[in-house]
Amino acid sequence: GHLRHPKTYATQDFGSLTEIVATYLETAMGRKRPERVVLAVAGPLVDGEIELTNIDWRISEGELVGAFEFEKVRLLNDFGAQALAAPHLPADTLRRIGPDLRPSPTCPIVVVGAGTGFGVAGLVRSDRGDLVLQAEGGHAAFAPSDDVEIEIFRILKARFGRVSIERILSGAGMVDLYGALCEMAGETPHLTTGQAITTSKDPQALATVARFCAILGSVAGDIALTYGARGGVYVAGGIAPQILEPLMQGDFRARFEAKGRMSSYIADIPTTLIT
Repeated sequence: GHLRHPKTYATQDFGSLTEIVATYLETAMGRKRPERVVLAVAGPLVDGEIELTNIDWRISEGELVGAFEFEKVRLLNDFGAQALAAPHLPADTLRRIGPDLRPSPTCPIVVVGAGTGFGVAGLVRSDRGDLVLQAEGGHAAFAPSDDVEIEIFRILKARFGRVSIERILSGAGMVDLYGALCEMAGETPHLTTGQAITTSKDPQALATVARFCAILGSVAGDIALTYGARGGVYVAGGIAPQILEPLMQGDFRARFEAKGRMSSYIADIPTTLIT
């Protein structure tokens, strides 16, 4: 298949997701209205309703059916949609991180990714089709792996009270990680966005990106263990393709595999970047 009528809308220009759907239908589709609609949304799905995590909006399947007279509406978590897509992505959109391993085709797949937040979803494979497991794993607790990360944890805990994975592995999290590393080095942070950090040659910025990749590898390995994801782990999200070289050359894969007694189990799992 191919994309038709793609449009991008800035959330700050609208009051609700319903407004965006109405605008899209009017400007992109005209008189042709789809009977069935699937929306992938960044937030937890509960009883056919999603409350967006990073903007104060709520949307429900029933509301969309009522507003637009669709025959059927299905809401998905955005990473649930990524998980469903992962086995079908063409080879030129993928880059293997680490060894070129053969995944087990009947075992679960996991997709993780950092962007505005940190997304996690699983995919269970079976003869009757794929079943997506939509989760909020990005809000699980961050687990430090060495003395540097224990200090990062201490600094962020003092600021936020609780340190989740998303507090570090996200655009805002990268800025906070950079600030913590600057504080540890006795320097004043001067970069204020994730984009600035990923493109800077400043030593603390380079250290931030390297540490970000290492923590991402550690988290991806933890989630692979949790899901038993011997079908492979896919790294999605907006940040990873911007840090391609440190992701490929740095500690991501070593930290992915560094799981003590379970290291041999996880060493067989392929890790793949969705570019």
